Amino acid sequence: MKSRARSSGADSRLSVRKSKAEKDPNKPKRPPSAFFVFMEEFRKDYKEKHPNVKQVSVIGKAGGDKWKSLSDAVSLHSPLSEEKAPFVSKAEKLKAEYTKKMDAYNNKTAGGPTASGDSDKSKSEVNDEDEEGDE
Repeated sequence: MKSRARSSGADSRLSVRKSKAEKDPNKPKRPPSAFFVFMEEFRKDYKEKHPNVKQVSVIGKAGGDKWKSLSDAVSLHSPLSEEKAPFVSKAEKLKAEYTKKMDAYNNKTAGGPTASGDSDKSKSEVNDEDEEGDE
């Protein structure tokens, strides 16, 4: 009888679900990593060379293998290979843009200065424009 009590207790714990918080559609999306930046370009090239291949898994596998082969050419002074460098730099730029967008988003949701109607310009830039207009 004890086994039935345990199983019914376990069943009741399984049926309890936590509700997910709703996602804000205005929240900026996370930027892609260097690998995903690489995969965007790789998919285009792969589809041009192999138009008959329609399976996503085959393309993904080939892209992963290519990415791994790029990391084999690592120099002693740099942790990244020269072949990966353009993808890493583009990913870093996208991350910097994302950080700026998230700061603006967080200020807006927290009732920061952008929520009160102020623009992204600093006060000094706005004052400089006013002085130029008076001349």
